[in-house]
Amino acid sequence: MRAFNLSSGSDENATYIETENSRILVDDGISCAETLKRLELIGVKGEDIDAIVVTHEHIDHMKGVDVFSKRFNTPIYAHNDVWEGLYKKLSKVKEENMRIFTGDFEIKDLYIKPIEIPHDVKCFGYTLENGNSKVSLLTDLGHTNDKILNSVSGSRLVYLEANHDLSMLRNCEKYPLSLRMRIAGKNGHLSNDASADFAEKLVETGTRQIVLSHLSRENNTPELAFNYVSSKLEEKGIIEGTHVKIDVATIVPTRIFRLK
Repeated sequence: MRAFNLSSGSDENATYIETENSRILVDDGISCAETLKRLELIGVKGEDIDAIVVTHEHIDHMKGVDVFSKRFNTPIYAHNDVWEGLYKKLSKVKEENMRIFTGDFEIKDLYIKPIEIPHDVKCFGYTLENGNSKVSLLTDLGHTNDKILNSVSGSRLVYLEANHDLSMLRNCEKYPLSLRMRIAGKNGHLSNDASADFAEKLVETGTRQIVLSHLSRENNTPELAFNYVSSKLEEKGIIEGTHVKIDVATIVPTRIFRLK
């Protein structure tokens, strides 16, 4: 099993997941043309993609879905509650390619479990399992809870939101107060602080690779997120590089993670 982040940030998001028999995208918030360029980096073609699994309706997660599905006849999976906001935005997707789920489902040899997460629209994270390998994606959530932790427990690799630095967000003159309050709210986005707290719990459940994801272009930087989360974990006796590896996903493709 391998995972490859094509892009991650407040403007565009897409992650590639592969097993021996299945190849999927979780979200496709970049153009179809750019998606194909980035898949080429790892030797994957558009026609190789078995499905796109969508987390929610925001454009930075589904901008390329419509064209990609039309071009390659790709099935699109989304929770029944999410489809309510997708139908008008995905007018090019054939009806037979609209795959609706309400619980766990499978795509070939990949077992997928949706996790409802708190956001300002209906939104789902996912755990993806193949044999003993388990990967989880948790972005676009305003807070975490025990139910989410229990769902992702035992994941070897977790893509975890670290959207903003609290001080940068508080002082961001580009954002109106209403937007800053939404981002910092319980249905907004995780801060570096909240991400560090949850990362500690993930390590306790056995996670050994965390990729900080969905960073704000205006209110965070990869260096700041990495250093902050790493230092907070170190205060708890968890040493980056020894007990857990921390990486940061950005708007350019990052490293490939292989899980045996």
